[in-house]
Amino acid sequence: MTYRLYEGKEHAASYWKYRISPSDHLMQEVFDFLEKQKGRPFELAVDVGCGSGQGTRLLAKQFVSVVGTDVSPAQLELASQHAKEANITYRQCVAEELPFTDSSVDLVTAMSAFHWFDRPRFLQEAHRVLKPHGCLALLNYTVDMELSYPGCCLQTLNQVCKEFYAALHPYRSPHLGLSSIGLYQEAFHSIPYTDKEWQECVWDKKPMPLSSYMGLVESFSSYQALLREDPEKAARLSQDIRQRLMSVMKVTSAETEVVVAVKYFYLLACKPQEA
Repeated sequence: MTYRLYEGKEHAASYWKYRISPSDHLMQEVFDFLEKQKGRPFELAVDVGCGSGQGTRLLAKQFVSVVGTDVSPAQLELASQHAKEANITYRQCVAEELPFTDSSVDLVTAMSAFHWFDRPRFLQEAHRVLKPHGCLALLNYTVDMELSYPGCCLQTLNQVCKEFYAALHPYRSPHLGLSSIGLYQEAFHSIPYTDKEWQECVWDKKPMPLSSYMGLVESFSSYQALLREDPEKAARLSQDIRQRLMSVMKVTSAETEVVVAVKYFYLLACKPQEA
């Protein structure tokens, strides 16, 4: 079954404000793979589980048309409000039933969303809508992000981060198993295409205020599960972690900029020419 999360208006607003997108370098890997397998022009890209559309917008310059799909009206409302590119549209639908004809899509992407889908059904649906030599790109990042700040002991700083992640781990959805990387590896091996690539460790460093790092972690499903179960406990945990990080950094403002290192992994796969 598909897990429906991130659908409330408040969570959607947090998602838009704090969620990160793949870097230009990482997206270029996707475009280079598609160009190698299919060649240009790139006509239609579909970003499945697009949320509030940060990743969808990264596709606009490369494709004639881009469609973002999601189950959440609140997420799509935000995505539409922020979509300035004329070639982007949004559709509400589940990931396993895409509103596109057979063999009509050049690229199907899912950025930090595939793990919530009914994965076998989605992979079948992606195969259906992809053109011959069209490509599937599934990207995600791990929760174990690392912080750095000038003149600050990285080990001490990131020990606080590890304790934050550990406190949230009991609230992790059992649907995700021990590691979401394993779900993507399983998908990679199950896809019967000859031309496919797997990359497990691509570090991307992003400067942001400490408050944005906190907001990012608080947007994760595990923190949201804790928030639903015990709002006061969630608030205490967040406040404690924030104060401890600021203490280690020797700063008094959560708007102080830090560098957040994010570890991405992804799979790319090209649908073969069918007989």
